[in-house]
Amino acid sequence: MNIIINTLILIVVIIFLIMTRHLYIRNQRLKNKDQLNMIFTSITHELLTPLTIISASVENLREREPGYKKEFDLMDLNIQRSVRLLQQILEASKASDGRLKLLVAKGDVMSYIRETARCIIPLVMKKGIQFDVRCNPKSMIGWIDTDKIDKIIFNLLSNAVKFSDKTNARILLDVSTNNYYDEVIIVVEDNGCGIPKNRQNNIFETFYDGEYRRFKAIGNGIGLSLTRDLVRLNGGTITFESKENIGTKFIVKLPIGKEAFTPEQIDESNMVNIDNVQNAIFDFPYSTTDTFNAEPTNQETDDDKYRLLLVEDNTELLMLMKLLLSAKYKIFTASNGIEAINVIQTTEIDIIVSDVMMPEMDGWELTNKVKSNSEYSHLPIILLTARTQEEDRKKSLLVGADDYVCKPFKIGDLQLRIENIVTNRRRIQSEFSSKSMEEIEEEQITSPEQELVAKAIECVKRNISDSEYDRNSFAADMGMSSSSLYNKLRATTGMSVSSFIRDIRMKEACKLAKKNPSIRISELAYLVGYKDPKYFATSFKKEMGMQPSEYIEKLFSSNAKEPKS
Repeated sequence: MNIIINTLILIVVIIFLIMTRHLYIRNQRLKNKDQLNMIFTSITHELLTPLTIISASVENLREREPGYKKEFDLMDLNIQRSVRLLQQILEASKASDGRLKLLVAKGDVMSYIRETARCIIPLVMKKGIQFDVRCNPKSMIGWIDTDKIDKIIFNLLSNAVKFSDKTNARILLDVSTNNYYDEVIIVVEDNGCGIPKNRQNNIFETFYDGEYRRFKAIGNGIGLSLTRDLVRLNGGTITFESKENIGTKFIVKLPIGKEAFTPEQIDESNMVNIDNVQNAIFDFPYSTTDTFNAEPTNQETDDDKYRLLLVEDNTELLMLMKLLLSAKYKIFTASNGIEAINVIQTTEIDIIVSDVMMPEMDGWELTNKVKSNSEYSHLPIILLTARTQEEDRKKSLLVGADDYVCKPFKIGDLQLRIENIVTNRRRIQSEFSSKSMEEIEEEQITSPEQELVAKAIECVKRNISDSEYDRNSFAADMGMSSSSLYNKLRATTGMSVSSFIRDIRMKEACKLAKKNPSIRISELAYLVGYKDPKYFATSFKKEMGMQPSEYIEKLFSSNAKEPKS
């Protein structure tokens, strides 16, 4: 186990060293800022993908080896730190050319900041630092960009931790407001080594690394520079007070009144939700209850499993997802959007899970093409993205994605998103299968989905006595490919093509039996397209829970009990 742990940690280190060197070399050759930013984005994506693989592997090992919880927790923490660093680099590149955007939502500012501060707890506990949080008032409604606030709080707190090496080290986060309740004042104070006076003019410079850092702590020179940019983006101010060997105090003032922001910066549709604050440093939910190792039930066959199309250009991550998800789903794969389109056109698919950044055709373009095609627009799509900016997430939803998951992610979290979609599909299936043919025929058509189902029922009923009527004949009558018909029926009824045909045959058999309770079983079988009455009886029992003879007997009993007029 120790060998595995050390190997995974070594992989992270090697990846960082290689990619950092690559960035440095390319940076020397490039003078164009747009090109440099493109490289930043590309490298961030390339690093987040292997981190996802490592994170998923750790979770898999955690399930198998629960005795190594502390080691796995430590690995998780360092993966989190790596993710945060990568996001800092990307944010810094965006800040340098004005690509950072503000998007504020209404909510309880104090509660959000208080919950956000929890991200630093693993670090302060490791160093034995006393950490206090004071919020006065405890609750205050205002408008904030949660992504920006999170980064400001984390950077200031992590900076305080970095330079708190005393035995009685303490850090205070004090949050208050002005008399008008339209401004939040965030104070982060420590009793650490302080900043030398001759270095204080440079601490907000990007990549600045003063001599004090070399002796006191390890840093990258990004955090405080980015914090200043984020504060300015919010229309706020940041100042500090520091004395050597006494400590440092940062004071941030941010407007939270709606009038401080432009209409383009205000998101009226969302509310700040503290449940979305991550309990560590991840931009995705942390859970130790992942169930990706769960085995399917004995009754579940490949035909019963939902069909997932996984689209990912990183072969290792693609194979890992396939390995961990194949127990519950039938998996198909593609390495880019073009390949995915080909799979969709030729294969029966229920759900698409796609990376965003891919060659030839990215996830956004793939989603747009699928959702704009009437044959496939019903297919739910979950996007995997290394982009954590709110505008990037909104773009994912605007192009038609049903959900998104930020990299790196837990397989259990992805599986939860998939299961939410599956649950909705099964609810539709249950509603459809529980209705009689009379109830279905009496329904008013109010949607394209209902129109599709009505047309499908008509096609099957028109050929109800034809035992040779199969999925190919059905698809031809519907004017679409076999795979498109499957996808449409699966989405609207929860059934495969064969199951749908069988369901309509059985519903029609029940309808005929009600009209003529004295009908013979063999005749009933022939009327609904079964050559073999025994096979019909078996299929009927499987579908209706009783033999045809039992069903007809109940009809006789029910008719006998009805009072004669």
